[in-house]
Amino acid sequence: MSKIALVAALLVLVTPGGDVAPFGVKVAVYGGLAGAAHVVVVVPGSDVDSSRFDVTVGRMARSLHAAVGRDDVAVVAWLGYRTPSGLGVDAAGGRLARAGAVALGEYVRTLPGSVHLMCHSYGSVVCALARPSVDDVVFLGSPGVRVDSVGSARVWAARGGRDWTRWVPSVRLGDLGHGVDPVDPAFGARVFDVGDIEHDEYFREGTVSLRALGRIAVGAAP
Repeated sequence: MSKIALVAALLVLVTPGGDVAPFGVKVAVYGGLAGAAHVVVVVPGSDVDSSRFDVTVGRMARSLHAAVGRDDVAVVAWLGYRTPSGLGVDAAGGRLARAGAVALGEYVRTLPGSVHLMCHSYGSVVCALARPSVDDVVFLGSPGVRVDSVGSARVWAARGGRDWTRWVPSVRLGDLGHGVDPVDPAFGARVFDVGDIEHDEYFREGTVSLRALGRIAVGAAP
């Protein structure tokens, strides 16, 4: 990508977003958490708040739990941080992700069993900065992760064929931009195929992507 294109892309990212969404921590668990052998935590990206919880991260978690279909697997929809609003300065910066990373790290330490993080869009920045002690970290439709590695976890990454994040430049200018793309071979993640899907379709019923995520949820390869 040319320097002109990089600058243009960053200008899109730093365009002021919409109104600040109300924030309140909200967590929903699908399945029995106390006795779970596997716990999946779905971490959302931009434009998720308590009013849109059920149709965004809640829907993702419900779809995954239904696809796995096992009593020993619990799936958590985790809204533990203020997400960016739109594609403005907050979406291009790391401020909200840093706060979210602290909250996520504290939360996963309370969980039983094998823990698998599934991090969508800006949520992948949160997960990467948290550097959590978990079994798997999955980056889906990531705009970049701001780190060179993610601890000792198995790290997976995927991007749909029609996901707009493929146009996000892998650069950092101060605190703008998220740098390395986790599907870049140089990052070292295990990249897997999710088919020709769009940015919001990773957890859509009947997709190659959802089947792959279901396998990771039980500690298997996609």
